[in-house]
Amino acid sequence: MTLKDKKVLHINDIRKLLPHRYPMLLVDRVLDWEAGKKIVAIKNVTANEEFFNGHFPHHPVMPGVLIVEALAQTAAIFAFMSAGAKLTDDAVVYFATIDSARFKRPIEPGDQLVMEAELIRSSRGMWKFRTTGKVDGQVAVEAELMCAIRSASGSPVQRAE
Repeated sequence: MTLKDKKVLHINDIRKLLPHRYPMLLVDRVLDWEAGKKIVAIKNVTANEEFFNGHFPHHPVMPGVLIVEALAQTAAIFAFMSAGAKLTDDAVVYFATIDSARFKRPIEPGDQLVMEAELIRSSRGMWKFRTTGKVDGQVAVEAELMCAIRSASGSPVQRAE
């Protein structure tokens, strides 16, 4: 079974798709995805996250930029899977735009962030998503993100066989 045939992706599958590694890999599992439609993934937020040491020691909350990064990584997994792209050593997913980001509740240690990215459109290697992050069924964050899969060396990203 290939990655594209799976509906649930575990961390080792995710590492085959994203170039991110600890401490910047912010997606723990993909729960479901449908090519051309949407993806649902989770980030288990633990008290051991390094950013909690400084943000904020008296009331730890996950930084907004890292929440948006987790949403973007979820969207990137979807883009790689839908496009049939193969991760190479120099493949990266770049942000193009972040629009209408709204933070509605803090994300704290012990929370499970359930992230959804719904495809709005894709064209010429650009992917636009409507994303949401929920904790306990309550919307914590929403944003529209646009990204592109590019090779750091300038060569095209290979298609999976």
